[in-house]
Amino acid sequence: MQIFGEFILILNKNRHMKRNIFHGILLFLVQCVLIITSCYGQNSVPVRFVFYNVENLFDVVDDSLTLDEAFTPEGENGWSIKRYHEKLDNIAKTLTALGEWELPALLALCEVENRDVLYDLTKHRLLEGAGYKIIHQNSPDRRGIDVGLLYIPAFFTPIRSMWIPIEFNADPVMLTRDILYVKGLLFETDTIHLFINHWPSRWGGVEASMPKRVAVANILRSFTDSIFKADGKPNILIAGDLNDNPDDTAVYKVLGARSKYDGNSSELYNLMFPLYLNEKKGSLKYKADWEVYDQIIVSGSLLDNTGIKVKDGKAVIFSAEFLLKEDERYLGMKPYRTYAGPSYLGGYSDHLPVYIDLSK
Repeated sequence: MQIFGEFILILNKNRHMKRNIFHGILLFLVQCVLIITSCYGQNSVPVRFVFYNVENLFDVVDDSLTLDEAFTPEGENGWSIKRYHEKLDNIAKTLTALGEWELPALLALCEVENRDVLYDLTKHRLLEGAGYKIIHQNSPDRRGIDVGLLYIPAFFTPIRSMWIPIEFNADPVMLTRDILYVKGLLFETDTIHLFINHWPSRWGGVEASMPKRVAVANILRSFTDSIFKADGKPNILIAGDLNDNPDDTAVYKVLGARSKYDGNSSELYNLMFPLYLNEKKGSLKYKADWEVYDQIIVSGSLLDNTGIKVKDGKAVIFSAEFLLKEDERYLGMKPYRTYAGPSYLGGYSDHLPVYIDLSK
């Protein structure tokens, strides 16, 4: 090492001069500290945030309050303890591969039945060492599928969490998933606002179901507006299966998630737009078309390179080879899902996970 050689030279030339030796040692130590500090700043590990629709993570117990009968041993899907543990294995394998053996610090999930399945997931042999904590509450969804958040306490400290109920004035009997809101600290001192979503599906047709997603977008926007009003440059992160693409009305016009960062810290920006514009990429596939329903949207303050920031300003769709299978009907590849109708395939999910890295 060049610096070490310089230090030795100083010692040799001033062998009998204690004062110069002391100065040489001091210079060497100062230079070492500068190098270590510089290296640490360049190589510090960002915090990875992941959103993953895990496709029907149900336990095998029939919940009398929800329509989960298909996912019981007696149900049409023939759900079993063996299949349940295969599902947990597949999710754990995905998260381990996605994190490159460094598990995600923040993991938002949807299509999970209850807290018990999240607990079982955190106790999987591949994940248990992370010490994940759980934020979850049963939603009003008729099938009993919810959203939830897993976090590693060493990286994230929750300050407050709440569940934002969704009501439809035009259809008061319609029930859907709540939005999970969590306010917390990243990097010990930086506040971030998380909104975890699973918007109403397109069941019944795109146009017929669109008003429901528009209603959810309006509710979510009212909450983000209140945060923007209270803090001009808040760190807001919205993630979820929105059952719409980035340019659809509910996301682009109502929620107001812009396609490209323009320097305004008081607006929302959809990090999935560049991926959506590439027709060969998506987080799920409908017939021959890749769609980007799984989205990560952030406030401009996470893109302006002050404080917390999204690394490289982009999101990633994790499309490892093992998560895909050949699409024999429409050609190319498609997500390797757990079920196709009532037929058990033993795959991972009909969606691919998406993620961003957050750093300072």
